[in-house]
Amino acid sequence: MSSAKLQSLLQSGLAHHRAGRLAEAEGFYRQGRGLAPQHFELILLSGLVAYQAGRVTDAIEFLGQAVRQAPRHASAVMHHGLALLAANRPAEAERQLRRATELQPTLAEAWDNLAYFLKTQNRLADAVTCHERALSLSPDSASSWYNYGLTLSLCGREHEALGCHERAIAADPKYAKARFGRAQALQQTHRIAEAVAEYDRFLILQPQHHEARSYRLFALQYLDGLSRERMLEEHREYGRAVGLPAPSSPGRLPDPARRLRVAFLSPDLRGHSVAYFIEPLLRHLDPAQFDVWLYHDHFCEDAVSQRLKSLAAGWRNFVGQPASAVLAAIRADAPDLIVDLAGHTGLNRLPLLARRLAPVQISYLGYPNTTGVPAMDHRFTDEIADPQGDADAFATERLVRFSSVAWAYQPSGDAPPVSPLPAATNGTVTFGCFNNPAKITDATLTLWGRVLAAVPGSRLRLKGAGLGHPTVRARYAARLAHCGVAPAQVDLLERTPDATAHLALYHGIDLAFDTSPYNGTTTTCEALWMGVPVVTLTGRDHRARVGTSLLTAVGHPEWCARDADEFVRVATALALDPARLATLRRGLRSELEASPLLDHAGQAAKFGSALRGCWAAWCERAASKAA
Repeated sequence: MSSAKLQSLLQSGLAHHRAGRLAEAEGFYRQGRGLAPQHFELILLSGLVAYQAGRVTDAIEFLGQAVRQAPRHASAVMHHGLALLAANRPAEAERQLRRATELQPTLAEAWDNLAYFLKTQNRLADAVTCHERALSLSPDSASSWYNYGLTLSLCGREHEALGCHERAIAADPKYAKARFGRAQALQQTHRIAEAVAEYDRFLILQPQHHEARSYRLFALQYLDGLSRERMLEEHREYGRAVGLPAPSSPGRLPDPARRLRVAFLSPDLRGHSVAYFIEPLLRHLDPAQFDVWLYHDHFCEDAVSQRLKSLAAGWRNFVGQPASAVLAAIRADAPDLIVDLAGHTGLNRLPLLARRLAPVQISYLGYPNTTGVPAMDHRFTDEIADPQGDADAFATERLVRFSSVAWAYQPSGDAPPVSPLPAATNGTVTFGCFNNPAKITDATLTLWGRVLAAVPGSRLRLKGAGLGHPTVRARYAARLAHCGVAPAQVDLLERTPDATAHLALYHGIDLAFDTSPYNGTTTTCEALWMGVPVVTLTGRDHRARVGTSLLTAVGHPEWCARDADEFVRVATALALDPARLATLRRGLRSELEASPLLDHAGQAAKFGSALRGCWAAWCERAASKAA
C-alpha cells in the first residue's frame, strides 16, 4: 500500500467534504478504504459524509465501526449517536450522546448535540441546561449561541432567543445560520418587516435554503400592500427552486373504486389550531373508503396526539429524521393521496412533496395561500374564501371547493359557558382581538381606532404571546399613538396557561375585531362559540376572506365589511346596540352548532367525496397515458 497515495486520497476527500461536495468526497474515501479497509480516519469520515448525505444506514455502519475501533473517541461516539437518532433509535442515541460528554466533558459540540437530542424528546429544560454548559465552555461560539436561541424559541422565550442570535452574529458575522435564527426570532416577536429583510440577507448567502424561503413566504402573509401578482410570483419562485426536474408519479393501479390510503402530513397533530379542524374530519371519514395514516413531525406528542392516533391505521413521527429517511418511509407506506396540512408554515416537508410522495397531493388547512410547488395537485377551499374564476389564476394548484365552508370546527371540551354581556354591567363597550399579534398591522390599528373614537368610553383588549413583555408593550404604545389610538384605551394581555383560561377572557369582551389582511380562523370560531360577534373586513385573497367564509357559514354575512368605512359602520352599530349584542350573545353558540362548521359528519362526507374525485381524476389521466 502506498502511504503517499492513501494520503492524497484522504486530502482530496477532505477538500471536497469541506466544500460540501459530498458525493465527490465519498468517492475518494471509498478509494482510500479499498487501499486500507481498517483506516480509522477514513472510516470516520465515511460515516460523517453518509450522515450528512442522509444515508442513515451507511452512517450507522461506518460510525459504529469507528467507535468499535476507538471506543473513547468522543467525536466518533457523538456522531454515532446522531446517526442513531436519525434512524429513530432514541434510547441508543441518548446513550452515545451522553457518553460523548463523559469522554470529553470540555467538548462544547457534544453538549450542543445532546441538547438537540433532548429537544426532539420534548425535554426542553434539560436541553437548556446542556446549551448553558456548552456556552460556559465556548462563550464565543457562534454555533452554540445559535443553537441555544433555537431552543429558547421552543420554550417561548423569543426575546432571549433574539438576543442569542445577535450574540452569534457578533461572535462571527460570517456565520450565516445566525441570520436565519435572527429572522425567525424577529418573526416570533411580531417584527415582520424586519424578519423579511433578515430572511432576504440570509438567502443572499444561502439561496438554496428552502426552509428559510418557506418562513419568508409565511411572513409575507402578514404584510399589507403586496399585490396578488407579487405574492403568486414569490410562491412560484419557491416552486422553481424545489420543483425541478419535474417529478414522476409513483405507480399505482388506476382503480377509481377501491379503498384508498390517504395520509395527512403535519407538525401540528397535537394541541394546536390545526387539530381543532382536522380531528372532526378524521373522526367521520368513512373507514370503508379510506385507510387513514397520520404523519406527525414535531417533538411534542400530547393528549390530542393520542386521540388522533386512535383514528388512524398508521402513525409515524418524523421529528429529527433526515429527508431521505422520511422519503423512504412514506414511499414504503405507499399512500394513494397525501394531504399536507402545513404549507409554508414551520417544519414543513414541501421539498419532499416536490419530489412527489403520492400520486395525488393536496394542500389544505394550515396555510392561507398557494404553495407554488408544481407537484402539489390540489388545494381544498371554498367558494367564498377563493371565488370561482377570480382566485384560480393565483394558485399553482387546482382549487377544489369541496363545501360551502372549508372548515369543520371542534370546540374545546374545556370551554366555559357563555357569560352575560359585560357592557350590561360595567357600562363600557369592550372590543377585543385574540389573534396572533403579528397579524395586527398599523392599518388595522388605525381602522380599529376609528371604531374606538366612534364609541364613547370604549376599550380594546388584545391578547397574544409576547404582549406582556416590556419591550413589546413599549413598542405597542408607540404604534398605537402613531395610529391615533390612545394607549390608555388598550389592554395588552399575555397568553394564558390553558384553553379554559383563554376562552374565559371572552367573558370580558362584547364585540371582536378580525385582523386584516390576514384573518383569524380559530380565534373567530372561538369568539363565536363564546357568544361574541366578530366583524371582519373582506379582502381579495384567501387570507383576507376566511372571516367572511366563517361568518357566512354561521348566518351572519352582515358582519363582513366590504371596505374600511363599512367596517366602522358595522362595528359601531353593533357596539351602540347593547340589547342586540345581548340577544346575539345568548344565541351564537346555538347558531354555530347548527352551521356546517359543526356538521362534522356532513363536512367529512364532502371532504371524502372530494378526495375520491381527485383520485378519480388521477385514474383517468393514468389510464389515458397508458392507452
